[in-house]
Amino acid sequence: MGEGKLEVTHGSGNIFRDFGDPYADLKQAKAILAAQIISVLDERSLSVRKAANMTSFAAADFSRVRNADLGRFTLDRLMKMLAALDRQVRVTVHIGTGSAEETAMPNPAQ
Repeated sequence: MGEGKLEVTHGSGNIFRDFGDPYADLKQAKAILAAQIISVLDERSLSVRKAANMTSFAAADFSRVRNADLGRFTLDRLMKMLAALDRQVRVTVHIGTGSAEETAMPNPAQ
């Protein structure tokens, strides 16, 4: 590798916003919920079929979530899937009139 300098750019915490997606906040929220669903499946060693048997959701739904194919899901459907896996969901919405940086969704790890 060359001796060139590496430029570091700090993101907003929302990759979709960083790439200019007009639905950045919605996609970020879906991604966070999907990650939580995947986490539950992994923690409990649940296959998509086992998860489907435990809940009223189809194995195909869990498969889509695992594959980050979230286009067919609404936020409330993802929240219901998480609740069906016995996880509590708390959503906080902040509405602002400022710039995108001021209204950015907080980091869920905080």
